[in-house]
Amino acid sequence: MLIRRLFYRWQFIAIVALPAWLLVGWAIFGSGGWGTLGLVIVVPVAFLTLGVVVLLVNARPTVRRERAVSWIDVGVIGVWHAALIATGFYTGGSTFFGVLAIVAAIAAFWVALWQLVKDGAKRMNASMAEFERLAAEQQGGKPRQDAPGTRRPPFDDGDEVIVIHEVRD
Repeated sequence: MLIRRLFYRWQFIAIVALPAWLLVGWAIFGSGGWGTLGLVIVVPVAFLTLGVVVLLVNARPTVRRERAVSWIDVGVIGVWHAALIATGFYTGGSTFFGVLAIVAAIAAFWVALWQLVKDGAKRMNASMAEFERLAAEQQGGKPRQDAPGTRRPPFDDGDEVIVIHEVRD
């Protein structure tokens, strides 16, 4: 839990720190004007994608409640951050790490979105089950034990129903 909580805090710092590292790394290890032009594009894109993924991760109620990300987040986003850090050294393998960072960014976005939808569906199912339980208690019956999502027809209590027709003259 400690690692997941530390990573939760780190992801907010990483929004600024990793694009800044790409600039600092270029100043220390890089050379050439075309690379500087590439940084003008890469740094804002990295800032925005890091921010979007952090927002998607932080939108999950379980993450906000626990103040910790999931292990899947640690793995996928951790690979992405490591690839960005490795890219900032601008060595011979930086192209590989740059491509890995792009692939990991796409994977992090979709994994964060998938977990957000999955967490929302779980919470919706729990809310609907509680709603059905309360509705059954208000009607004086016991909570239904059948599968969620199945419905009985109205007035199907097994009792006799009397219908009164109004006749107008």
